[in-house]
Amino acid sequence: METDRVILRPWRESDAETLFKWASDPDVGPRAGWPPHKSVEESLEIIRTVFHDATNTWAIELKETGLPIGAMGYGPSCECDLPAREGEPLIGYWVAKPYWNQGICTEALQLMLDHIRQTTDIKSLISGHFVDNPASGRVMEKCGFVPTGETCIDANQYQGEGRPIRVLRLELKK
Repeated sequence: METDRVILRPWRESDAETLFKWASDPDVGPRAGWPPHKSVEESLEIIRTVFHDATNTWAIELKETGLPIGAMGYGPSCECDLPAREGEPLIGYWVAKPYWNQGICTEALQLMLDHIRQTTDIKSLISGHFVDNPASGRVMEKCGFVPTGETCIDANQYQGEGRPIRVLRLELKK
């Protein structure tokens, strides 16, 4: 899957050093609910376990460099307490700090949503963002997600205890 600027592609073990470069930034992971990576080995383990499913988890590769600058995916609701409907996947994403506020994440999310519409029978998607990370919510809203009016407090996420999560949903098919 690709646009003029990005490619969504499976993660490769050879991406571990680049993943560590971006995922070790203390400004990146905590905004999405996960701790900064501590080593290249940890990043490699994330590629092998968390990012292993190439059918619904991708590296966001910047065409200009040929290197991954973030991650995008969807799947069963994680350990968070979002009010997902039966069978409703959760979407998630992050982009490295040097690429914030350039529309890259919005472009990648729209690409993934187009893929989901064309290749699945998924009726709706759910997501959320910590209220202290409104930029993530703007990405979702630009791609058609609508706030549900619900907020949940999630104690299961890294630094999530007491941090409210604003819930959004995208209806794909009625």
